Amino acid sequence: MRIFGREPVAVLNTLSAALGFVVSLGVTPLTAETSAAIVAFVTALLGGIAAARTRPIAPQAFTTVVAAGAVLVAAFGFEVSQATVGAVNGVVLAALTLLTRVQVTPSSPSVPSGPTAV
Repeated sequence: MRIFGREPVAVLNTLSAALGFVVSLGVTPLTAETSAAIVAFVTALLGGIAAARTRPIAPQAFTTVVAAGAVLVAAFGFEVSQATVGAVNGVVLAALTLLTRVQVTPSSPSVPSGPTAV
């Protein structure tokens, strides 16, 4: 299954990073702690879905735990702004997605399109 012609993991991690970007703009009336809780929850949720869609699960699960954990540590451990929460989420997700991408494959590969040799 593909989403917008892309692998689900790439799309889900991009959505999570986009959420972090929106939070970093500070356009919401939320506090940094509330924003971090929302970003961490959504990152964990989307990461869980992505992990279920890939094999082996370990690289995507690692990416999810580290990204959600980094956001929570940044917000609750260092009392940082919404901008920093969003930046941490985006950077960690982007870096780990690129690093672990070669280690995972879709759990049910799609059928190639086009003519096949018989």
